[in-house]
Amino acid sequence: MQRSVPTWDGNAIEGIKEACKIGRKVLDAAHAIIKPGITTDEIDRLVHEVTLAHGAYPSPFNYFNFPKSVCTSVNEVICHGIPDRRPLEDGDIVNVDISVYYKGYHGDLNETFIVGDNVDETSKNLIKTTYDCLFAAIDACKPGTRYRDLGEIIHKKATTAGFSVVRTYCGHGIGELFHCAPNVPHYSGNKAKGIMKVGDVFTVEPMINQGTYKDKTWPDGWTSVTADGKRSAQFEHQLLITETGCEILTARGEESPPLWWEVESE
Repeated sequence: MQRSVPTWDGNAIEGIKEACKIGRKVLDAAHAIIKPGITTDEIDRLVHEVTLAHGAYPSPFNYFNFPKSVCTSVNEVICHGIPDRRPLEDGDIVNVDISVYYKGYHGDLNETFIVGDNVDETSKNLIKTTYDCLFAAIDACKPGTRYRDLGEIIHKKATTAGFSVVRTYCGHGIGELFHCAPNVPHYSGNKAKGIMKVGDVFTVEPMINQGTYKDKTWPDGWTSVTADGKRSAQFEHQLLITETGCEILTARGEESPPLWWEVESE
């Protein structure tokens, strides 16, 4: 296990960027097919095929025996949902978590989407708040920022909106390894070590709940759900610390399908 935070430069950064670009293309392809009636197994199949078509490998597949190529977390599932044959229903929300491995480097990102036209306003607000929490944290990412400070920023924004922050899972370093130092907790009062420096690469991926922050894990050993059965949302980007701030390596592009509030504003 890598305990010190690696610093990336040169060809390594370019390799990480390429993996992240592929990850973005795969997530956008998955987003484009989400609608009532489609199964998360079908999303998994598409993710697998598009990842391979770009010469990459789906990082989750067989990772500690995870059986699929993507995590699909529906409604009360916080993270690590295993794709299955249940059709998505009008009114559901679903997080799609993409991780790809390309020429020695990993790219990792996720987004939460609405399904159909009848998602309730509280769920929409949960999704938008989670997105805003992520970007409030990203705005603070620059050389000299303490990793623990991101949790304070996210926690304040989420709780002000009436939501809670999951504590069990955190952002992480990523590069040649899928998960490594630093740990990036999303809640206040955390004791994460380290200060951001130029060349650091890591994810920020807050998981925000409608009810309690507490979670439990299903017998499959992977699926994490809210303890009270209320809904959860998540957004994730992979970041590179630069001399002037940070670069979002998994940023949305002009071809990315719009998120719910972008659709309503058009």
